[in-house]
This record gives sequence, structure tokens and C-alpha cells, in this order.
Amino acid sequence: MTERGVLLWIHGGGWRARAHEDGAALASLGLRVVPASYRFSHQARWPAQLDDVRAAARSARVGGLPLLVGGDSAGGMLALQVALRGVDRPGDVAGALAYWAPVDPLDPEQRRHRAPGDDPWTDLLGHPPAAGDPATTDATVATHLGSGVPVLLVQGRDDVPVPAAQAVGLAGRLLSAGHPTHLWLTHGGHALDLARPDLRAVAAAFLDGVLPEVPAD
Repeated sequence: MTERGVLLWIHGGGWRARAHEDGAALASLGLRVVPASYRFSHQARWPAQLDDVRAAARSARVGGLPLLVGGDSAGGMLALQVALRGVDRPGDVAGALAYWAPVDPLDPEQRRHRAPGDDPWTDLLGHPPAAGDPATTDATVATHLGSGVPVLLVQGRDDVPVPAAQAVGLAGRLLSAGHPTHLWLTHGGHALDLARPDLRAVAAAFLDGVLPEVPAD
């Protein structure tokens, strides 16, 4: 299959560890999937993780292929941050594929489902998220809109770690800011199978809209 683009895949794991999902299921859609690594929250605080995945994105550029960024859970949040803010400048990423991504550190529903002392956002920032706090604001995805980069959001309706309302709310704000936005709100919870037919189909449709057509042989 002819490669249409490079997908920098950013793993999930609460910014604390490496989740098993590696994005390999998306390679069959004409993507060269390149893994990214980043420092965990016990190693460095935000925005060190953004710096790391930007460096990985620079290394992933190859052969003039369009660069996309994608990830699941915490990796989806990082993918959105890179895509919306740019690797080196806003608009230099072809699109973002974000799967069940936490995007709002102040979401009260998300925080209600966490045991006391177990908040990945607190570990990432080095302190509890708070309104008006510069680090909290910087880590909030919706504060970085406007570059026009296309975005795919995929979210399970019954996701407990990342409430579905976060993706729904972000989709509305992306559209209002001029981003071509696809939202797939589907059955299931957190960490779904990327090879599932509906997830694969929505990713294929998104890619067809943002990547150039490959000439027929």
C-alpha cells in the first residue's frame, strides 16, 4: 500500500506509564506509524511532555509526507496540543486523531471519579489544577484553538476515566474556531480497539478528507 502520510503515535497511560495501544491498526489506512516517547509525570512536569513530543515530531518528518499526530487517552491530549499549537508553528500539522483524550483538567465529573490523591492532572502539573493557574490554562486543550488544523475525536459514551462530555464540548469549540472536526461518539468505555470496524471507518473517512489522494497505479 502506498503511504499517504506519517502518523506520530503518542501513547497513553495517564502521563505516568506506557499504555499498550501503539496505533499499529491505523497503518492499514496508508500511514507510516512512528511511535513517540515522552517523560512521565514523575520525571518532569508540564510542559516537558509537549517539548518531548514536538521533538519526536521533528524526527518523524520524512520524504515530504504529510505529518499527522495521534494518540490515545493522555497521548490523545498530547496529540491535540501538538496539532493545535504546531510543531514549530501553528498549522504545520496535517491533522490530529485523538482517542478518548482528557482535555479539561478542571472537569468536575472526571475528578469525582478519582480516588483522593489519585489525579493524573495533579501529577502532570505538580499541583492540583486550579482556575486562573497558568499551568492549568496551558494544559487545557481548548485554550489553543484557531490554527484551523483538522481534528478527529473518538470517544466512548460510557468512558469513566474520561467523561464523554469533554469530547462533545471540545468538538463544539473546535467547530466555532474554524477547525474541520469529526466527532465519533460510540458505544463502549475507555481504551477501545482501534481495529473495531466503526473506529476504523471513521478514521478512514477523516484521512480521506485531510490527505491528498494517491494516484491510481
